[in-house]
Amino acid sequence: MSSHVKLRREKGTLAEYETQVKEVRSQLSEQLKVLDVQVELRVQLLQDLGEFLRRRAELELEYSRSLDKLAERFSAKIRHTKEQHNLRKDQNLLSPVNCWYLLLSQTRRESRDHAALSETCGANLVQRLVHTAEDTGRLAKRSKEVGLQMQDELLKVTSELQTATRTYHQYHTDCLSAEGKMKEAERLEERQMGKSGDQGLSQSGTDAKQQRRSSAKKMERLIEKRQGKLQEAQLKCTKARNDYLLCLAAANAAMNKYYLQDVCTLIDCCDLGFHLSLGGALRGYLGAQRRVQQAQEEGLGALEVAVAALDPNSDQKKIMEMNNSAFCLPFRFEYQPHEGDQVCEVSAEAQVRQELVGRFQQVQGRLSSVTLETDEVNKTLKATLKALLDSISSEDHTSPDTPQSGQSSEPVRTPAPDAPGNKSSMAKRRANQQETESFYFNKVKEYLSGTSLISKLQAKHDVLQEAIAKAEAIDSDPSRLQSNQSVRVRRPRPCSQYHHKLFTGDLLTFVESSGQQIPLVVESCIRFINLHGLHHEGIFRVPGSQTEVNEIRNAFERGEDPLTDSQGCHDIDSVAGVLKLYFRGLETPLFPGDKFTELMECVRKPCPASTPHTHTHT
Repeated sequence: MSSHVKLRREKGTLAEYETQVKEVRSQLSEQLKVLDVQVELRVQLLQDLGEFLRRRAELELEYSRSLDKLAERFSAKIRHTKEQHNLRKDQNLLSPVNCWYLLLSQTRRESRDHAALSETCGANLVQRLVHTAEDTGRLAKRSKEVGLQMQDELLKVTSELQTATRTYHQYHTDCLSAEGKMKEAERLEERQMGKSGDQGLSQSGTDAKQQRRSSAKKMERLIEKRQGKLQEAQLKCTKARNDYLLCLAAANAAMNKYYLQDVCTLIDCCDLGFHLSLGGALRGYLGAQRRVQQAQEEGLGALEVAVAALDPNSDQKKIMEMNNSAFCLPFRFEYQPHEGDQVCEVSAEAQVRQELVGRFQQVQGRLSSVTLETDEVNKTLKATLKALLDSISSEDHTSPDTPQSGQSSEPVRTPAPDAPGNKSSMAKRRANQQETESFYFNKVKEYLSGTSLISKLQAKHDVLQEAIAKAEAIDSDPSRLQSNQSVRVRRPRPCSQYHHKLFTGDLLTFVESSGQQIPLVVESCIRFINLHGLHHEGIFRVPGSQTEVNEIRNAFERGEDPLTDSQGCHDIDSVAGVLKLYFRGLETPLFPGDKFTELMECVRKPCPASTPHTHTHT
């Protein structure tokens, strides 16, 4: 009964081992499947990412071409417009034109940046991802081979453990059987000794002794035989147990090493270089995007600086400088005496003095009233201008604010631009703005008319005041009459300077009529520049004051030299502007057009080696 129980117990133990080994086999197979699935996921991810970058490259290229066409369209329009072409050649661009050119330049640069981004995504990164996918498949295949080999070795250890377990159980069973037989022989010997003692008391004689000796010898031989088998069985059981324990320790160590170390190594082999390659590709994409973003920020920064530099006053000066012939102050109207009349001043003699005094008082009163009215109009004009500019600057043409980085990406709920409320408010704002504009221009007309009237009244006022003051001075001191009459005689200007224009005239005609080999304006301006402008930065490049340029030019036209003993009181840029204006306005250029080609050839012609410091004059 006990042997059957032991056998059943041993079979249960072996079945438990086999079940455990089957679970290990199933687990190892599942590991390979998991690794295969991970490899498929990585390859699919790389393929999807490559397709995304390819499509992104197509979109970036299309966007780049659209930007280039847009910029080229307006650039060609500028190139074919004569006014814009002349404006582009000028170094002093108007601030709105500068903003426009910067916007076109920034658009072309953005087009090139997006083309570079398309090239990076479509060629470099996609090819890199294809190579990564190929490497991933190849490394996964080799890793699977290594994994199968490691699993075979692990299963081999478990098989050895199963074999050692069966052997141990078998020898242990034999040992237990030998122990049972040995105990049974000992019990038989004890019973036989007991029987022999009983028979010895009841029987005596030689036959009984011989029978007892024979039975004892048989029992001794049986016990010796079973003792030998027991020792042999115990020795085999001990060896089998040792082998089993060694295999058990080896199997557990192999299991621990495989699951705690080898599996991680296997996964690392499957992932060999995957994360590094993918990270490099994505970093390349990020780098390209950052370059585009940085270039865009630089372009927007330059455009922002240009927008901040929008200055109507500076543009006004540049327009007048570039179109000097259209906006320069014309010559003063000179007094034209009739048939030898030499009086060139308002006469305040006794016969007309009372009339002039009354007229002077009338002009003075009118001047005061018009000045007050114009001041009030000017105040209203400034307030209206401020309101109009505030209305223009507050008009909302901007798009809704976009969420910054780190903020919620939920869409901002803003009213639709075509909502009825927005349309009505926009129309109302436009109507108010137009009404303010009409009021502003009416006030501008009133202000300009008032200031024009003030300038005319002021001129009459000054002339009348001077004439009356001179007349009163003569009445108080009659000796000044003669000297005053001599002062009032107009000295005629030289014929050569009076009948021929200095500016916008012909140089040869002026030299022949005036007898000056070098015109006074050239000699005086060059002398002034040599004295005060040799160390001035921006000479002949920075425009001077248009008002001062006109004053200096008019003085030269009258035959005067406004730069004599001026001690540098004039602006050096204005003096240089007068010299440029003179040469620019000549009817015949200083360097004739038919000699331009010859002059350029002389400039390009290299100097002879023998005389490196000499130049050919033509």
